Amino acid sequence: MFIYDYFMSFLSGLILVICVMIGVAFLTLLERKVLGYVQIRKGPNKVGFWGIPQPFCDAIKLFTKEQTYPVMSNYIMYYFSPIISLFLVLLTWMVFPMEWGSWSFNLGILFFLCCLSLGVYTVMIAGWSSNSNYALLGGLRAVAQTISYEVSLALILMSFILLISSFSLLELVKFQSLIWFVFISLPLALVWLASCLAETNRTPFDFAEGESELVSGFNVEYSSGGFALIFLAEYASILFMSMLFVLMFMGGDVYSFMFYVKLTFISFIFIWVRGTLPRYRYDMLMYLAWKSFLPLSLNYLLFFLGLKIYMFYLFY
Repeated sequence: MFIYDYFMSFLSGLILVICVMIGVAFLTLLERKVLGYVQIRKGPNKVGFWGIPQPFCDAIKLFTKEQTYPVMSNYIMYYFSPIISLFLVLLTWMVFPMEWGSWSFNLGILFFLCCLSLGVYTVMIAGWSSNSNYALLGGLRAVAQTISYEVSLALILMSFILLISSFSLLELVKFQSLIWFVFISLPLALVWLASCLAETNRTPFDFAEGESELVSGFNVEYSSGGFALIFLAEYASILFMSMLFVLMFMGGDVYSFMFYVKLTFISFIFIWVRGTLPRYRYDMLMYLAWKSFLPLSLNYLLFFLGLKIYMFYLFY
């Protein structure tokens, strides 16, 4: 019986990872198409039917290129940090709330926060181990930004933990059977979305890369396979944040087709923002995190705490 359970858990995890990888491939295609239309030009439409084989051509191109590395780099750390980065993101996906044969468990929200915090180290090590000033500066900016916005994300999650009295993502889904949380906490949803943009290093918060004026940031020394793994980790993280937004604020019944429509729409918003908004100034980014988002999320936390205590005394 135990062997069957382990096998089913392994199989469901493997299917989930394969689906995430395919989703990431077509998210890159969606991004190119959307940015093409936003900038009134063509997206990648040359390869095959509607450019559908394009992501696979990109993957083949990246993984078959020659692997170069800086002579003065700390090679072991330089080599393994993209691998660990992708591994951590795929590990985070294991909290996906399926009720059968999956790794979904009662402490899913805590597990997500742990994996999110560990992801900072891979960026820091990638920037430092390259032994390049540009990579180090990009890595430091990315780490400062990620840590700042993680505080807001954790506080928002704590508000919902108080509300549902559980660390399980399945409970989040059950509590939204009558009304979506986006209707009772719209400001919180907007703060969460902006924090997710900052957390995944997306425009207008892409100071870690800033490809238009910096030399690509912490991943400047990476090429071929290493760069592809960092790229995959970033896009898998975008998909995960979109999935979590839908779970937390928009109902999130994973067995309905509409769940995946909503997930695609939130991913589309990530791309839409990239095509529309200019980059922030770095001091304004930190100002936004510590002087706007932090007080708002703290106030909501206290509001939910008060609401919970009031409901407790009202019914018990």
